[in-house]
Amino acid sequence: MIRLGVNIDHVATVRQARRAKEPDPVAAAVLAELGGADGITIHLREDRRHIQDRDLYLLRDTVATRLNLEMASAPEIVAIALKVKPDEATLVPEKRQELTTEGGLDIIATEAATRAAVERLRAAGIPVSLFIDPDLAQVDQAKKLGADAIEFQTASYSEARGATAIAAELAKLSHAAARAAGLGLHIHMGHGLNYNNVKPIMRIAGVEELNIGHSIISRAVLVGMERAVREMKQAMVEHWADRKRMNG
Repeated sequence: MIRLGVNIDHVATVRQARRAKEPDPVAAAVLAELGGADGITIHLREDRRHIQDRDLYLLRDTVATRLNLEMASAPEIVAIALKVKPDEATLVPEKRQELTTEGGLDIIATEAATRAAVERLRAAGIPVSLFIDPDLAQVDQAKKLGADAIEFQTASYSEARGATAIAAELAKLSHAAARAAGLGLHIHMGHGLNYNNVKPIMRIAGVEELNIGHSIISRAVLVGMERAVREMKQAMVEHWADRKRMNG
């Protein structure tokens, strides 16, 4: 079964809007795990716009499943990761003016900085995933840089409109996943996935983990975190059955 990592960044976004004490990302993580989350994902941004250092340390102490830390390759953030030791570090692109992560990390253009971060993290025993576009050259580069896993950005798929455009994006993801599997890389996917568009992603061979945040947090505002996560897990289980039938 494909794992579900729940990104709780936007719980902190609501809190930071008022610089208040609530809602608490740690409490959200506990409820997400009660709902069946296989892991918790957070992004410690350089500008600290949502998740704060204190959140990271508390979550490291309380998350009972897996803690995935999304992060830039900036030396300051790498140093924090080395101290906290998340179960996995995912290197992502980061721009101050963006509302959310836009596109994958170009690990060819940023080879030196990415390589340095990967080497420091892996030397400390922290598995590293690289958040990249479903591009074969980027997949090959991830292997050369020594990554353990890659997370393909699914924003292009999630934002595609029309059957032809959607099919084209799914084809890119499928081909890139096949290349990654052939290279022995673990395959994750995320960004923009929701309760409806997750089904075709579940059918892609080799995918081991999905990281989903905004859709689950949006649903949780209406029905609660535990139920929102449980509903996503149920959708994934149903679609997993479809994938097994398709693959014999």
